[in-house]
Order: sequence, then C-alpha cells, then structure tokens
Amino acid sequence: MEPITVTVGNAIFGGPSLAVIAGPCVIESLDSSLRHAEKLARIANDVGIAIVFKSSFDKANRTSHSSYRGPGLDSGLRILERVKHETGMSLLTDVHEPEQATAAASVVDILQIPALLSRQTDLIAAAAKTNCVVNLKKGQFLAPWDMKAVVAKAEACGCRRILVTERGFSFGYNNLVSDMRSVVIMRGFGYPVVFDATHSVQLPGAGGERSGGQRQFIAPLARAAVAAGADAVFLEVHEDPDKALSDGPNSYPLDQLLKLLRELRRFHEIARESLGLPNH
Repeated sequence: MEPITVTVGNAIFGGPSLAVIAGPCVIESLDSSLRHAEKLARIANDVGIAIVFKSSFDKANRTSHSSYRGPGLDSGLRILERVKHETGMSLLTDVHEPEQATAAASVVDILQIPALLSRQTDLIAAAAKTNCVVNLKKGQFLAPWDMKAVVAKAEACGCRRILVTERGFSFGYNNLVSDMRSVVIMRGFGYPVVFDATHSVQLPGAGGERSGGQRQFIAPLARAAVAAGADAVFLEVHEDPDKALSDGPNSYPLDQLLKLLRELRRFHEIARESLGLPNH
C-alpha cells in the first residue's frame, strides 16, 4: 500500500523524493540553533533533499534529573521562531504534556510524540487536534503492528496528517535492535514511515547517569531502512557530538551529513525503482 503524502513546507513525506528530519537533540542556545539550521539549509540545497529542522525545548525524559533539559517551552519556542524566520526551514519539536501542544503548534510544523509516551492518549489527542502534522514515534516496547492503535487515536481526533517513526526495539538490558520489517509493516497503515537512525543506535542508560550510543552504526542502519522503503530519515546531528548537551553518543557529525544524504538519496531512488514507483 503506497502511503498518502504529507507535505511540510518543501518536504513531501511519502512522495517521490526522500525527506529528512535533522537537528540537535536539544536547543542549546539561539546561536547554536541558528548555526546548525543554517548549515542544514545549505546541505539541503546542495544535495537536493528537503530537511525539516528539529530540536527540543525540553527533554523531559533524560536519564538523570541533573542532565540538561533545554530552555523550556516559552524560551525554546522563541528560539525556534527565530530559526524559522531567518532560515525559512520547517520545524519539528516534541511535546511531553497535552498543555504544550497548542503553544508549540503556533510555531512549529510537526509535533512529535516521544517514543516513551506513545501510549499516552491525552497527549496524542492534544497534538492531533492542533491541525499540525503529528509524528508518532513507535515506543521501544511496542511491536510494529501495535502502532496501528496509536495511529487510530490520532485519526479519531480528525488528524490525517500523520507520520509514523521506527526507532528500534528494546533488546535486553541497555540495548536496542532495529527490525526492518517494521518499515514495511507500518507503511501498510497508509501513512509515511520515518526511520530514526540515531535513536536506533542509542544504548539507554548504558552510561550510568546518561545514555550511550553506537554512532558507527547510524549510516548502515539508515541505508538499510531507506532500502527497505522508508519515506524519510530522522537524524540527530551536531557540529561537535562529543560536546553535545544531550544524546551526543548517538548524534551524527554535521560535517559528514552531506555525504550520507547523497548516499541515502540514491538508495531511495533504487528502492522506488524496484517497486515501480516514480522518482520525480
């Protein structure tokens, strides 16, 4: 089943071209956000792939209470507003509480439901009622077919602009595994499927008071997911991953992104050719 298309600015999820969601895990500062967004905008232009800028105003699910969470709702949204105004990029951010949905929707284009909150009905409903695109991340404790019920919660609120994201499944202690069958199964729901290549290599809690990650597997898994039919790729990127304030171990180096996206674009074209689908 070919999914419907979901248009966000110049990005068409489920269309003939690969779409990308990329940015730092958390908003570190206005200057940092603008630097990353400007570089991503140039990369998007160079490779001919639409990129939606992502960053979180609050990471409410950090491993430790002392970890940096972000600037908060009001300050974070003002920073994202500046990013949109100065770069023209479309925006994604995640929400953790139903009360955040309306405010966030006034600034960003995609509201994301975090994987750990994928069963929270009130949160999904609040996001679905905003008329924003809603990105539903599959919980690492859910089978791919379990996401059908999550999608139905958003549909029950009248939302049809939905993305579904695969981000790995819990596999023993402090480990995740990616099953590319998930891409095929969830595309059968009728909506575009995104593969989160960076959270899929996370090692939750493996660093004691922080999560670890296996950055070396980001590119291979991204290529595999696109070859399996993913419509878009989600990547947390950073100009200096080892100094990132959140998710550094599983962030992709920004200076290596252009090369990876060129590879992924070709993989996407080959995947669509194999299915007899147009690339233009």
